[in-house]
Amino acid sequence: MGDMTNSAVDFYPKNQRSDSNHAGEFGCSLNELRSLMELRGPEGVQKIQDTYGDMNGFCRRLKTSPTEGLAGNPVDLENRKQTFGQNFIPPKKPKTFLQLIWEALQDVTLIILELAAIISLGLSFYQPPGERSEMCGSAAGGVEDEGESDAGWIEGAAILLSVICVVFVTAFNDWSKEKQFRGLQSRIEQEQKFSVVRGGQVNQISVSEIVTGDIAQIKYGDLLPADGVLIQGNDLKIDESSLTGESDHVRKSADKDPMLLSGTHVMEGSGKMVVTAVGVNSQTGIIFTLLGAGTEEEEKKDKKAKKQDGAAAMEMQPLKSAEGGDGEEKEKRKGGSAKKEKSVLQGKLTKLAVQIGKAGLVMSAITVIILVLYFAIDTFVIQKLQWLPECTPVYIQFFVKFFIIGVTVLVVAVPEGLPLAVTISLAYSVKKMMKDNNLVRHLDACETMGNATAICSDKTGTLTTNRMTVVQAYICDAHYKEVPEPDALPAKSLDILVNAISLNSAYTSKILPPEKDVGLPRQVGNKTECGLLGFVLDLKRDYQAVRDLTPEEKLYKVYTFNSERKSMSTVIRMQDGSFRMYSKGASEIVLKKCSNVLNSAGEPRMFRPRDRDEMVKKVIEPMACDGLRTICIAYRDFPGSPEPDWDNENNILLDLTCIGVVGIEDPVRPEVPDAIKKCQQAGITVRMVTGDNINTARAIAIKCGIINPGEDFICLEGKDFNRRIRNEKGEVEQERIDKIWPKLRVLARSSPTDKHTLVKGIIDSLCGERRQVVAVTGDGTNDGPALKKADVGFAMGIAGTDVAKEASDIILTDDNFSSIVKAVMWGRNVYDSISKFLQFQLTVNIVAVIVAFTGACITQDSPLKAVQMLWVNLIMDTFASLALATEPPTEALLLRKPYGRNKPLISRTMMKNILGHGIYQLTIIFTLLFAGETIFNIDSGRNAPLHAPPSEHYTIIFNTFVLMQLFNEINARKIHGEKNVFDGIFRNPIFCTIVFGTFAVQIVIIQLGGKPFSCVPLKVDQWLWCVVLGVGELLWGQVISSVPTNRLKFLKEAGHGTQKDDIPEEELNEDAEEIDHAERELRRGQILWFRGLNRIQTQIRVVKAFRSSLYEGLEKPESKSSIHNFMTHPEFRIDDSQPHIPLIDDTDIEEDAALKLNSSPPSSPNKNNNAIDSGINLTTDTSKSATSSSPGSPLHSLETSL
Repeated sequence: MGDMTNSAVDFYPKNQRSDSNHAGEFGCSLNELRSLMELRGPEGVQKIQDTYGDMNGFCRRLKTSPTEGLAGNPVDLENRKQTFGQNFIPPKKPKTFLQLIWEALQDVTLIILELAAIISLGLSFYQPPGERSEMCGSAAGGVEDEGESDAGWIEGAAILLSVICVVFVTAFNDWSKEKQFRGLQSRIEQEQKFSVVRGGQVNQISVSEIVTGDIAQIKYGDLLPADGVLIQGNDLKIDESSLTGESDHVRKSADKDPMLLSGTHVMEGSGKMVVTAVGVNSQTGIIFTLLGAGTEEEEKKDKKAKKQDGAAAMEMQPLKSAEGGDGEEKEKRKGGSAKKEKSVLQGKLTKLAVQIGKAGLVMSAITVIILVLYFAIDTFVIQKLQWLPECTPVYIQFFVKFFIIGVTVLVVAVPEGLPLAVTISLAYSVKKMMKDNNLVRHLDACETMGNATAICSDKTGTLTTNRMTVVQAYICDAHYKEVPEPDALPAKSLDILVNAISLNSAYTSKILPPEKDVGLPRQVGNKTECGLLGFVLDLKRDYQAVRDLTPEEKLYKVYTFNSERKSMSTVIRMQDGSFRMYSKGASEIVLKKCSNVLNSAGEPRMFRPRDRDEMVKKVIEPMACDGLRTICIAYRDFPGSPEPDWDNENNILLDLTCIGVVGIEDPVRPEVPDAIKKCQQAGITVRMVTGDNINTARAIAIKCGIINPGEDFICLEGKDFNRRIRNEKGEVEQERIDKIWPKLRVLARSSPTDKHTLVKGIIDSLCGERRQVVAVTGDGTNDGPALKKADVGFAMGIAGTDVAKEASDIILTDDNFSSIVKAVMWGRNVYDSISKFLQFQLTVNIVAVIVAFTGACITQDSPLKAVQMLWVNLIMDTFASLALATEPPTEALLLRKPYGRNKPLISRTMMKNILGHGIYQLTIIFTLLFAGETIFNIDSGRNAPLHAPPSEHYTIIFNTFVLMQLFNEINARKIHGEKNVFDGIFRNPIFCTIVFGTFAVQIVIIQLGGKPFSCVPLKVDQWLWCVVLGVGELLWGQVISSVPTNRLKFLKEAGHGTQKDDIPEEELNEDAEEIDHAERELRRGQILWFRGLNRIQTQIRVVKAFRSSLYEGLEKPESKSSIHNFMTHPEFRIDDSQPHIPLIDDTDIEEDAALKLNSSPPSSPNKNNNAIDSGINLTTDTSKSATSSSPGSPLHSLETSL
């Protein structure tokens, strides 16, 4: 790494390079600190001792104090920034507007058009000598006068001009999108605060304000913002995988390995560090700078990929995800797992756009071929003319004209507005969702949320207010229903209780006076601890005084809270040299470790298991049923010598003396029950996954409305859940999960692993008619895996740790469940906006292509000229996508069930609308084309010669066409067959502006467009007719919407996701082949034994079941193995010698018993889990083979058919 850093020096600003020379005022230079941070473990300790003596010497050199921190005067801070750099890694330069224009010009259709226009321009200036019209055939004749032929260049110029317009609009859209993301990025960065000690006070400052020499407080869940050296730490473990790739957590301590690196995660414990390197000089900064040099070449490769996927390419990650490998990991995840696969919507859209594009290409090619053939046959066969050299330019001009018509058909057919509509819609939604407290980090999460079918939510802080207060207590053999008076408790017990709470909690947890005079006191830090500290204040004692007597440095040993321990303990040294340990944690867990309890006199008495059971029944369960969290507080004394072995945790956390149990209330947020009701109406199942006691969880779930009396649901504890989903080997089995999750509503006392298993189980499940889309909320570091696995991960903005935010897709800035409902609304809205746009665009595409095609074939000239087509293309692509993609969401979106992953983009109702309006428009246009001259009593514009002046006839056609699109845009606002298309139109000012704006521009084009637009000014009555035909669209829309869709059986849906038909047939057959024959025989024996009687019934189901099961499994190729060999924590192992595991329904249990009587040796586990893919669910243990093969199950039907 050493030589790497030297090469990295070249990237630093000049003023930072010369720092090594003028490090005079500080005792160490920038380069010294950088080389220090490259050392690891003991080497670093050695270096600090050799160079600086000890940590205090090191801090003196940096002119800082380990306890007081920096003084915080602005001059000193500025000086430090000048000398050691700022904590800021400069982002990559955004693309300039010119670069964006250049990228927009790369579009193939536009390039073809530009070329055609240039050729047309060149040829229009060429005047062939002599009387060409006679010699070159009649088709070239009929040019009225010289002035007209001179104006031939106008069409080429106009095409070029329109191309420039399209390019500018595209580039501007990209530019504004980029700008929005940058704004969002900086917003995410500003939100990131960090605790530092300045002038003896702990302050939260913005990460970019941290300077070298700051004393930073680090705690569980932090993402370290700078490099530093640990001064004091409690049980600190760091995840350095982002820098080193090692997944094991590294234990840090001031005397063994004090080096802390930026971009790494604190997984456990807390501590203080002195900051040694910030920004580009930190380890992450160095990697980033090296990457920065390599990005130029990468950029070129990426460009192609980026263009296709503009929306997703701009992944919005906070700069602080400064992990070197983060980008690549994200890419890998995108490719590898189901989570970051191309978002559902983009997958469907890309597929649809490609299909439409192909169709357009075929149409345009046919158009050109027909025109060329017609011209050639007419000129050289019918008129029997020779190809003369001087006629070549004239002919070429014809061919160019035909070519331009063909390209125009293509331009109109290719829906380049689709990606634009998606981007605009997503960008608009993201911006608006910020106001609804949703900070979206990954764009596709926004629309995935609209498809969500399940939400697994935390309880604390999401469903509840996260404002903890102690409302009941059981102390000294007395149960107090409200906080007791201090006099009611023995003085000795009170002292122990106050010390146990004050010392055995993070010193960062405090209660501060309210901001307003009338408000509640502010709780800072861990909310449960704040509740306990509030209890101390209610007992008229001051926790701060206790802490001042024992400052944090004097704590002898701290076992911090984590999800395994479910408790926190702190050891202090008493004056007589002995030790006392205070413990607090989940009541059932801590009580199991208690052997004494304080009696009414405050003296310890024996605490036997039966006393414990009685206490659980009489105290803990009643508290939990009131929805309270129960916390047990205990202590234990140790002799001073011999000193206990503190690392042997199991022996230390035993023989405790229980001081008391408190019940902490965390009230349900008032808006939550309503939000959950909305979710349930919207077809989304809400499940609560919490670490709390099952009774507490159930009580809160009832208050929230997650479970309603009389419903069929189950509530489980973590260990129960694990017993039901794992086989004897301790492996998770998908089909066991499938029996549980549909009814599961509450999972209590769950570990992060349980949460991950549940989420994975629901996502991989094939038992519904469609794959579940799961959203998960999380705030803790340990929620990371579940947040990553979920389709959409929500992290808490206030209570969430940096690690959780990093793993999430959306950050809830107010930690409130009702914001999730807003996200669902916006997600569905995005989906609907795209559908509205599609409905509008496809109508235009179909009509324009058919008109251009038939017109060209019948009249040798498209009724809609190239420039007019480009204008239509512009309004229908760019403006319509803006207008329809910015519709605000309504509550009505929550009244329908979620679309599945395979729900086609274009429903049958939409197909009915598209075809219906297409028929109306084509009828009108063809009537005008072939009978317009007689209706309006004007000259016919058909069969006009080359360079003929524009005709009123074709102008009326063009005008009517555009006005029909405009009014159809209003129809397109509704896609579910609603009658009132004007509903809520004024809530969307953008839509109104665009419709009126387009209308105004259209008037200008017709009246003043002249030659470039091939238009003639129209009279008032002609305008009125055009408008009437346009308004006809609205009336016709009413007719269409009153035709019931289900009558129109012939309508097909379009725009599906990837279908099962896309999977090659060989794969299906392979999977079917891979069932082990021995196993099949064995199973067959058992099944025939059990099911002999059912055989005849089953025979009928065989074909059906086998066929459907084969296809069910193909929906999601990723879920290859349903038996994920999840080697488990010891506590999940099942020590039962018998294979019998209680399952949910009694029938299984009876069958299990029957099976045990004639238990054959267990079948060899199926090695090829691929078989599971085809839906033939093999089971690996005999105890389950009976249950899995109920009649009609795919397996059973397979065997009976054999």
